[in-house]
Amino acid sequence: MREPLILHPNDTVAVLTERALVGADPLGLGAPLPAAMASGHKIARVAMPAGAPVIKFGQFIGRASVAIAAGEHVHTHNCVFAERDQDYAIGADLKAALAAVPQMEALRFAGYARADGRVGTRNYIALVATVNCSATVIRRAATEIEASGLLVDYHNVDGIVALAHGSGCGMADSGRGFDILNRVLWGHATHPNVGATVFVGLGCEVMQIARMQARFGDAGTDRFHALTIQDTGGTRATIDAIKAHVTQILPQVNAITRTSQPMSALRIALQCGGSDGFSSITANPALGVASDLIVAQGGTAILSETPEIYGAEQLLLRRASSRAVADKLIAQIRWWEDYAAQNGGSMDNNPSPGNKQGGITTILEKSLGAVAKGGATPLVAVYDYAEQVTVSGFVFMDTPGYDPVSATGQIAGGAQIVLFTTGRGSAFGSKPAPTIKLATSDRLFRQMPDDMDLNTGDIVSGGISLAEKGQQIFDLIRATASGQTTKSEALGLGDNEFVPWQIGAVM
Repeated sequence: MREPLILHPNDTVAVLTERALVGADPLGLGAPLPAAMASGHKIARVAMPAGAPVIKFGQFIGRASVAIAAGEHVHTHNCVFAERDQDYAIGADLKAALAAVPQMEALRFAGYARADGRVGTRNYIALVATVNCSATVIRRAATEIEASGLLVDYHNVDGIVALAHGSGCGMADSGRGFDILNRVLWGHATHPNVGATVFVGLGCEVMQIARMQARFGDAGTDRFHALTIQDTGGTRATIDAIKAHVTQILPQVNAITRTSQPMSALRIALQCGGSDGFSSITANPALGVASDLIVAQGGTAILSETPEIYGAEQLLLRRASSRAVADKLIAQIRWWEDYAAQNGGSMDNNPSPGNKQGGITTILEKSLGAVAKGGATPLVAVYDYAEQVTVSGFVFMDTPGYDPVSATGQIAGGAQIVLFTTGRGSAFGSKPAPTIKLATSDRLFRQMPDDMDLNTGDIVSGGISLAEKGQQIFDLIRATASGQTTKSEALGLGDNEFVPWQIGAVM
């Protein structure tokens, strides 16, 4: 493989790999690399005057803020965010996207069939707080149940998950913020990875259980129980009541067993966090290949993090299946532009300091890697945050870029597994949907072996093809769906990463 890695003939920059750093003149420009260059960072292939567009992967990622010489390090000191063309060619690549759906035999996994037709990859009992006032109660109950050894003999129950949050009252009883929390709580309570749910409220909060049930109907309510601290007799009495109810329902939840289920039943959430310069070269495009394979099986791949596709949304719009789908995504982009402006921010406030240390200069560059997770098949639907995902194929969900908030929305929408790529390293995990973490480099995989499920750095270091790595990821998804434990599950991560998106005034 040629070093440094150059992926598009029109690029004005190249990305340096670890092996490129040992060469005195990897671009053949007659000059050594700048001092203190790091892998994942960019070097100028050609001279660029001030104001010139900086091109990576054939896409605009910013402008030169000063004149840049060929062979010079290109980063935040000489490349800045700038507005780009938003004259979208909607549907221009749809024909190619339709042809990109792989042809493969229908496969199956071992999952938990639910009465509503969905299939779980795990079988949890969920304790769901309707308000922050009941957060301690459900966490204490979960801790005491786990410590008691009660679950030891129930081999088909994956555990107790306490879904506590910081809202539920001091908020308007209507509007987008209220709707979001409604969808998040209901989506987790009736999730296919949940065998039974205990809703716990204080009793006087805005987020009333009865109102939630009236809004969403009776679907899945045979699997949940509700109580309030005020009616039950206080904190200790409520903890004991939760424990007693869990003891009573454990045999029922444990009675379900894994059976052969079609891969078409899977909805996977696509996430990235702690990205670096290799995210767009290794883990993200390899996950894109796996996403296409899930779509080929009739399953669903859910891309999200709207602020982190900003500047690359045109790549999604070019393969939108309809004008209505495209218009919904464009409306979400516009909302985020206004939202950032109203709060005195910029869409380029992202990337984070860690992203920049890893070689990512602007949000436009970061977004190129983020959209790569979505593969190459048609964009068939666009959803609001935590909305139930009901169609098969590649879809988008509007969420913030902050990983816990974004993944919470995807899981509420029905995702049974989260695929999480990382270049700087992440300690993320999720429940009730397990997280699979993909390292972008050999270095990270060696550095955090207890957190990373799969290394994709050998795409660069070992010449492994994206197709082969994508197949490895797909096989890992299938194994995880059938019960194989992920690294984050083994570490016990997931309870504290439940973070609903909070919008609106806190009153």
